[in-house]
Amino acid sequence: MTVVTRIAPSPTGDPHVGTAYVGLFNYVLAQKAGGRFIFRLEDTDRNRYNPDSEARIVSMLRWLGLTPDEGPEMGGDRGPYRQSERLDLYRQHAEMLLASGHAYRSFETTEDLEAMAREQKWHGRPQGYDGRGRSVPREEQERRASAGEAHVIRLRTPDDGETTFKDSVRGTIRWPNSELRDTVLLKRDGYPTYHLAVVVDDHLMGVTHVIRAEEWISSTALHIHLYRAFDWDLPLFVHLPLLRNPDKSKISKRKMNTSLESYRDQGILPEALLNYLATLGWSMPDGREFFSLKELVDTFILERLSAGEPVFDIKKLRHFNAKYLREILSLDELADRVEPHFRAAGYSWDDEDYFLDIIDVLRPRTETLNDFTEQARYFFDNDFPYQEEARKRLSSAQKYLEDLERQLSMLEFYDYDSVEDLLREYVQSQAVGMGKVLQPLRAALTGRTQAPGVSDLLTILGKQRVLQRIGRALNAINAGLPDDHPQKEKETSDKGERRAGATG
Repeated sequence: MTVVTRIAPSPTGDPHVGTAYVGLFNYVLAQKAGGRFIFRLEDTDRNRYNPDSEARIVSMLRWLGLTPDEGPEMGGDRGPYRQSERLDLYRQHAEMLLASGHAYRSFETTEDLEAMAREQKWHGRPQGYDGRGRSVPREEQERRASAGEAHVIRLRTPDDGETTFKDSVRGTIRWPNSELRDTVLLKRDGYPTYHLAVVVDDHLMGVTHVIRAEEWISSTALHIHLYRAFDWDLPLFVHLPLLRNPDKSKISKRKMNTSLESYRDQGILPEALLNYLATLGWSMPDGREFFSLKELVDTFILERLSAGEPVFDIKKLRHFNAKYLREILSLDELADRVEPHFRAAGYSWDDEDYFLDIIDVLRPRTETLNDFTEQARYFFDNDFPYQEEARKRLSSAQKYLEDLERQLSMLEFYDYDSVEDLLREYVQSQAVGMGKVLQPLRAALTGRTQAPGVSDLLTILGKQRVLQRIGRALNAINAGLPDDHPQKEKETSDKGERRAGATG
């Protein structure tokens, strides 16, 4: 038997993180078994249909690396893969159920159904369709339908007993038949409900494993009655636990950002997102938290899926992302991810080693790809602004900066060890703490108080840039002094101009 799984989102808005979560395990099982992973579009809800959503969902699946084997864009032998292009199939199968007596035509109007609901509520009876259409003779049903009278087609479900099915994660599940209430299969407009379409599609596409969210458990009993009515074999059902907000409510965009595109745009890596999502429903046999998609495929078995209530924690996701940025990706791999962000920000460089040094020195301080762009500005822009706290550091350290400017300019061998020795010896000569010297020097080089180590900055920026920036900082200090002694102020300004010329 060839294992066939599927993901079947509705194109009604932003690609949802829950789609990635369910899609991940469908993809992994198909890969593990050497089977097929199908992308199908459930687009029969025309009121909520968004024509842009299909392309965005496909784009996000590709970004994640969960590329389907079959689907609307890539084709396949089981299409069409949009439900709106399969309407004739649904009508044919609805007619099959009518012919076998498993379904009937129901002619109640909206007003009839509203009156039914009011009466049930008044008498304290269970809400839902009461099956009154069953008593209409078959011949009368066909006559009224042929005359063009509006109607729906309903599945005839049992009133008593229960439907039992096996879930690979949850074990045996029992559902009372009294809650099924002759569900609508085909609506007045000729479009199928989800229940008819999903069963017909899964069967005709050869889906062997239905892996979906637990919110569909209540529908599975109904779907089993449809499979039995068609005399079809049942697939294996797997209902994954819903992703939860921190308060344990169902994840929703009202309380949390659920858009996959948003996480991509925030600089979250697809590997990190998949790894984190996998840990919400799966555990490695050896207890590892961090693993690749391939490692997940190699070790995957359905029995290790969890039925718990996973909390989608943004902080934990950022922790996973930081781990990938700082430790898991190689420097070259990381540079490939960061480069498009730098180019988009207008950063340019001629020296590839300079670019790699920037990535390497920033990676311990980042959680997202966007952090690189925000933190790297001073490596590419000599006119960066000074943050307020950085200005305070500069204003109290003019002498240190002047001394270091002079000593660095005379340094013959300008490399990491040389600048490190120079800084250490200078601090010792001043008999002050390292922070008194290094913090204002960091502010002069970057305009910030939070930045990589000063020796790293001095080495990466190079002697010419360093002297330019210290000179710029000293000019900023002088420009900020009160004008109590105009002649002295002018002399200081002239001195600053000569200094700038010497280091330019």
